[in-house]
Amino acid sequence: MMLGMTTKAKIAITLDPARVEAAKRAVAEGRAASVSAYVERAMLTYEQGDGFDEVLDEILEATGGPMTPEEIARVDRELGL
Repeated sequence: MMLGMTTKAKIAITLDPARVEAAKRAVAEGRAASVSAYVERAMLTYEQGDGFDEVLDEILEATGGPMTPEEIARVDRELGL
């Protein structure tokens, strides 16, 4: 293997047709180099998000807990939602 090269593993997966079309559209629009690159980026993004809920819970606990329904309503009003 040459320096800087990575190895890839080829697999077969089954996806919802809408996901396949979304990946192909991303390639056609230049947002992904290939369907494989699109899927790999989606998987990496998912992996990086694993544990986010636990971290968020820890932050909320350290700062007084989750927002109350009243606080949520106030923020929604201020944001015009």
